Amino acid sequence: MRKMLLAALSRVLQGPAGATVAAAGRTASRVMVASRNYADFASEATFEIKKCDLHRLEEGPSTTAVMTRDEGLHYYKTMQTIRRMELKSDQLYKQKIIRGFCHLYDGQEACCVGLEAAIKPTDHVITAYRAHGFTYARGVPVREILAELTGRKGGCVKGKGGSMHMYTKNFYGGNGIVGAQVPLGAGIALACKYFGKNEICLTLYGDGAANQGQIFETYNMAALWKLPCIFICENNRYGMGTSVERAAASTDYYKRGDFIPGLRVDGMDVLCVREAAKFAAEHCRSGKGPILMELQTYRYHGHSMSDPGISYRTREEIQEVRSKSDPITLLKDRMVNNNLASIEELKEIDVAVRKEIEEAAQFATTDPEPPLEELGNHIYFNEPPFEVRGPNQWIRYKSVS
Repeated sequence: MRKMLLAALSRVLQGPAGATVAAAGRTASRVMVASRNYADFASEATFEIKKCDLHRLEEGPSTTAVMTRDEGLHYYKTMQTIRRMELKSDQLYKQKIIRGFCHLYDGQEACCVGLEAAIKPTDHVITAYRAHGFTYARGVPVREILAELTGRKGGCVKGKGGSMHMYTKNFYGGNGIVGAQVPLGAGIALACKYFGKNEICLTLYGDGAANQGQIFETYNMAALWKLPCIFICENNRYGMGTSVERAAASTDYYKRGDFIPGLRVDGMDVLCVREAAKFAAEHCRSGKGPILMELQTYRYHGHSMSDPGISYRTREEIQEVRSKSDPITLLKDRMVNNNLASIEELKEIDVAVRKEIEEAAQFATTDPEPPLEELGNHIYFNEPPFEVRGPNQWIRYKSVS
């Protein structure tokens, strides 16, 4: 190995005058990566994870988690893609290419990735307006998400939904009215029970929505009917501009279901989220009814792009969370320290992700906007065509499903 590295350095240093020591380092690095076989890595590793706080439960999720190398690489790439996608969205918004409301998810990536890792594609997910990460985790390509944000024809909702209204199979948005998706999620869970397919619904909301009256009404119905619903509060510590301590008399959101069992989970650790979600999913599938999860997480951006995010919290606080609890850094350190991946391999993933995001952004800024003739389309599902009045009473558009 050492001879190979020295030979590589020697060849570059003896080359043309333009060859530099930096080039030698790059060549040596490539030799090192190429010479390391995948067999050198461990196939899996076992990790100690934080114990969940429990409510009305005698036992909780395991405090150890097994992660395979393939799983780790998948989680890393997915979280890194969501992070880069949100940073690109920030840039496009500031360039006024994305308009309207835009709520970014960076910092909370372990939540959507950990949840998705614990459920089946046939299970159902509904969330609030901070939905980009869930949209990607549910299988929508980056280019379709960014194109939706820029209002283009190639967006996942054909440019008509924007940031808060994205959908795909078994994913029901993206909902802009605070807390309104929670009763909808219970309705989806009721359908799961009615059709008897052993499916569950993950119903997500934020700490700001947790005080909505309709949520407690939904808890009651879900408990009475033993619906297979996991109610999930993504507690990122702040509502629109108010800390949880100022907004709620009780910040123990996992206990808010009262008669519904609950878990409080480290939402910055993808393995903690995954194991807790597996436990909750099994609880629902076994016919025990709903369960409540509180994911303690943190958003790096403000509430939305109109919120600088530093008028009610300090820059130092944000930086401290980034340095101590970042979900991507935590996963990266675990993988490298347990020989599941190398620094060089993860850097290659980073490069590939940046390339994918740039190509998606190029598509999202050049794809055409939907034509005006489509204004009335997709109002109803499976209906015969009908006329919709346009901007004035003399214009009519034909609506199709």
